[in-house]
Amino acid sequence: MLLPGYRADIGIIGGSGLYDPGMLSDIKEVKIHTPYGEPSDYIVIGRYGGKTVAFLPRHGRGHRIPPHRINYRANIWALKSLGVRYIIAVSAVGSLREDYRPGDLVVPDQFIDMTKSREYTFFEGPQVAHVSMAEPFCEFLRDKIIKIGRELGFRIHEKGTYICIEGPRFSTKAESRVWREVYKADIIGMTLVPEVNLACEAQICYSTLAMVTDYDVWAEKPVTAEEVARVMASNVDKAKKILSRLIPELPQEPPVERCSCCESLKAALV
Repeated sequence: MLLPGYRADIGIIGGSGLYDPGMLSDIKEVKIHTPYGEPSDYIVIGRYGGKTVAFLPRHGRGHRIPPHRINYRANIWALKSLGVRYIIAVSAVGSLREDYRPGDLVVPDQFIDMTKSREYTFFEGPQVAHVSMAEPFCEFLRDKIIKIGRELGFRIHEKGTYICIEGPRFSTKAESRVWREVYKADIIGMTLVPEVNLACEAQICYSTLAMVTDYDVWAEKPVTAEEVARVMASNVDKAKKILSRLIPELPQEPPVERCSCCESLKAALV
């Protein structure tokens, strides 16, 4: 599965605004063909802090792919083919609680899947895998992100349930109240699932750095794409600062005792 001639230690999935060409050296752009079709875009590979980093814009450059049309399987397969051991997924989310404010960062520890029409697995037969998602995110990676965020003085929440909806539309007020009052979710977005599922099947350590851009409509504050873009732009700098500290600190091999992602298939294959 490894792609000849190219290697990367760390994968970053995010919006095109997150990519800073000045951050990486020895930059290459790689087009990867996968058994599942084309990834969202070319993958940018470069060096930073003694590590090789692969950056993939989730929605493609120019944000041209809506969340329900992203080829998640191709994206994760492509990163796995480069030898990526860690994925840091940066995404915009809405808040379902007063104390998770626009501009805050959240490192979720759980999710609820409300998507409807996506491709969720690499194992479609004859081999079948039932991976455990009891702890869906890498605890080692989560702890590192939280620690660095706090050291930088950012408002960063160490827990949160991310409810993933199909999109690309935003929620109705009735739906938003259900997510908040019935499901007890904390943040809402459109891209976590099946990205996290597939990373688990690929045995890659995965954590989300969620950036709160707005209160969802339960708060009676209408959500607009313009508002999301404005707050997102102000949050990108925080994410870049966390990544610049995080990348050099990650060990070559994830500590197995702190992370079940690396061995997720041990008890999953049928």
